[in-house]
Amino acid sequence: MTPAILADGLVKRFGATVALDGLDLAAGAGTVVGVLGPNGAGKTTAVRVLATLLRPDAGHASVAGHDVVTDPVAARRAIGLTGQYASVDEDLTATGNLVLLGRLLDLPRAAAKARAAELLDRFELTEVAGRPVKGYSGGTRRRLDLAASLVGRPRVLFLDEPTTGLDPHARTKVWQLVRELAAEGTTILLTTQYLEEADRLADRVTVVDRGRVVAEGRPAELKRRVGGHTVQVRPSAPADLPEVARILAHLTGTGPAADPELGVLTAPLADPVLLSTVVAALAAAGIAVDELALRLPSLDEVFLALTHRTTTPAGSPA
Repeated sequence: MTPAILADGLVKRFGATVALDGLDLAAGAGTVVGVLGPNGAGKTTAVRVLATLLRPDAGHASVAGHDVVTDPVAARRAIGLTGQYASVDEDLTATGNLVLLGRLLDLPRAAAKARAAELLDRFELTEVAGRPVKGYSGGTRRRLDLAASLVGRPRVLFLDEPTTGLDPHARTKVWQLVRELAAEGTTILLTTQYLEEADRLADRVTVVDRGRVVAEGRPAELKRRVGGHTVQVRPSAPADLPEVARILAHLTGTGPAADPELGVLTAPLADPVLLSTVVAALAAAGIAVDELALRLPSLDEVFLALTHRTTTPAGSPA
């Protein structure tokens, strides 16, 4: 089956700057692919090439089976795009924006109005539908922007950092809408710098750095590649920290890392089955714990390891 989104060896240069350096990407129908990367990694350039807004210097790409260079008109019919900044007209109302887009997509006037009403209801915009967009909050404007990208019922939706700058409530609402669209069969390519966003939404994650793909896979697979499981223990009594450290060192063969401020000890665990041994040893020593967890590396840690960055990427929550 032909992937809904396919990029093969994409190259794009802007003068001496190489924005894409042989980028490969694929997304199956009805899936969400998260594209991660630091600022300047090539994420937005890749989206612009796939959306037929930029012509690649080399390589080829297709969307919904249509080549973006040789058959851009057919590709555009299958695409919806929400960029980093809202593209709706601030002087129009929400209804006006959606009806205008429907008419530009050759919908009859009655059909355009019906589609606008349907999207306003779905995105919980009915109450503000008659107000000029210039008075909307950032979250409301972003929901309208997302609704606008769906007027033409696209099979493939590109979301370029759709929640940047939104408060947690507005971000959660956008996440819910993305899940609903994917469940209905829309293929979604999501670029983001919020690692939690990719972890929650993406079926597969592609990590891009300096115009190249440096890793690709399910979030859990990427976490396993970077490192194994770790066990975290926070004893109820801070005085028990030395004894807990001794137990963890004995069972794991590695001295645990300590966070004295939080009172937490962390140690690598080669075999998750050993967690029950840790629990038994703590119980035998009469040590009560407030926290005991087995976890894989976070996607933040995966990102930093794969892109060799030493600081949290811009836009990521602390």
